[in-house]
Amino acid sequence: MSLFSQQNKEVFTGPLNLNNPVVAQVLGICSALAVTSQLEPAIVMGLAVTVITAFANVIISLLRNTIPSRIRIIVQLVVVATLVTIVSQVLKAFAYDVSVQLSVYVGLIITNCILMGRLEAFAMMNGPWESFLDGVGSGLGYAWILVVVGFVRELLGSASLFGYEIPMLTDCDFFHNGMMTMPAMSLIILGCVIWAHRAINDKEK
Repeated sequence: MSLFSQQNKEVFTGPLNLNNPVVAQVLGICSALAVTSQLEPAIVMGLAVTVITAFANVIISLLRNTIPSRIRIIVQLVVVATLVTIVSQVLKAFAYDVSVQLSVYVGLIITNCILMGRLEAFAMMNGPWESFLDGVGSGLGYAWILVVVGFVRELLGSASLFGYEIPMLTDCDFFHNGMMTMPAMSLIILGCVIWAHRAINDKEK
C-alpha cells in the first residue's frame, strides 16, 4: 500500500474535520477549561498532545502483536506516561514559563480520552505508518480547537495575543471582557465552535 494512498489521506484528514475528536466525538473537552485562557499555552498543549499521540500510536502499533490482551491497557499507560514525562521535561528545559502555566495539565495528558481511544481503537489494529498518521491527525484536530478557543478568549478577554497587548484594542472596553477569562466561557465558545462545525458540514452534505 502506498504511503500516501487515498485511504491513508483519509486517516490523516478525517480527525481534522468530519471525525474531529473534540467537535464530532466530544472528547478531550476538559482542556478547553484549563489551558485556553491564553493562546500560547493552548498551542503548546495542542502540540504536546499531537507529538505524544503520534509516537504512542507508533509504539503500540509495533508492539500490538506481542502485548497480551489482558495487560494491553497497562502497557499503553506505561508508553504514554513515558512520553508525557519526556515532553514535560523538555517543556521545563526550553519553555519553562509555559510549563508553569500548563501546571499539572501536561501530566494529565496520560488520561486524555482522545489519546487512549486512538491507541485502543486504531493503533492496536493497524500498522505503524497508518497509526502515525492517525495520531498526528487526531492531535492536530484537537489542537486547532484549542487554538480557536484560546485565540478568542485572549483577544476578547485581554486585548492581547501571545501576551502582547494590541495597541488599537487596549482602549476599547469590549476587548477587556473579564468574563472571557472565566472557565465557563471556554465551554460557551467551544459550544459555538461545535455548532458552527456541524452546521457547515451538514450544509455541505
